[in-house]
Amino acid sequence: MHIRTKSSNTLLMAHIAVLGLGNWGTAIARLWLLEGHQVKGWTIEHEVYESITMDGINRKYLPQQSVEGLDATMHLEEALDGVEIVVLAIPSSVILDVVNDIIPFLRPGHVLLDLAKGLAPGKRLISQAIHEALRASDCSNPLAVLTGPTIAPEAAGGVMTTALVASEDLSVAKRLADTLSTPTLLLHAASDPEGAELWGAFKNVVALACGLVDGLKTIGTLGGDNLKAAIFSAGFKEGCILLPLLGARAEVAFGPAGLGDLYVTSTSPFGRNRTMGEKLGTGKSLEEALDEMTMVAEGVRAARMFRERAIDQGIDIPFTKALNTLLDGDIEAEECCRRMVLLG
Repeated sequence: MHIRTKSSNTLLMAHIAVLGLGNWGTAIARLWLLEGHQVKGWTIEHEVYESITMDGINRKYLPQQSVEGLDATMHLEEALDGVEIVVLAIPSSVILDVVNDIIPFLRPGHVLLDLAKGLAPGKRLISQAIHEALRASDCSNPLAVLTGPTIAPEAAGGVMTTALVASEDLSVAKRLADTLSTPTLLLHAASDPEGAELWGAFKNVVALACGLVDGLKTIGTLGGDNLKAAIFSAGFKEGCILLPLLGARAEVAFGPAGLGDLYVTSTSPFGRNRTMGEKLGTGKSLEEALDEMTMVAEGVRAARMFRERAIDQGIDIPFTKALNTLLDGDIEAEECCRRMVLLG
């Protein structure tokens, strides 16, 4: 892996494959292209491939920003050929399918960087499930996760942000953070991928809840900043209690992977989980809201998975339980918010 040295301005070029060209995959590919890295991008969407290849723009997911120079392909073997860093910018619901598809093309020198956050089928963390898939195929490739307050349109537009690169092998995290940091994407290394991933998933649950408030405000009922602050604090409190019981180090809550990511996802108009919650807050059913979403809102799946993990371990999670009751269609958004506020 090539390394950027802190003592000089010289950038040693890395060869990177970004698998998944949604808004965040496209945005981070753009940042690395601007730094002079060689970047390939893989997509299963022909319209995305054609748009990037013909016009140098991902018109579906990030139409405001150029990705000129991105080498797009629809073939995994082509994407992995000649690269060192394999970035998994895939929704959590399908990431394990893609991992299984790339295993035949992995070389020992490939380092995997997972951008997906959450729980895989079987109530495992995604990183744990990836490790299991690699071991089952006798692959020992290093794996790290990247998480933090990274709203894609802002990052692609050059707004400064910070994020955490976490790996069980801290030296891997440090090399990745050093190599992949840019002037506006400031990466910090850590050795607690479990905590980073748990917070990366749980913040989507809180963002859904905060979005309910925006939906209620739209239809002229009790929504407002006071209510959103109360729900945000109640959600953060439950995360601080629940996630250490699931394996996260307590200090992760107060860094970019915890409070930082939680804040931006819950408040930014670009946050897709907040947007999903807003639709539910206006009275739409879960099915109606999902049908209107162009991008995947991970919070619905995360809420279900955290409920299952908590039931299995006998942990009381009233905040997440209230949100699931709404998702199940058993209460309205206003009642859901009222139950959450009472927890604060």
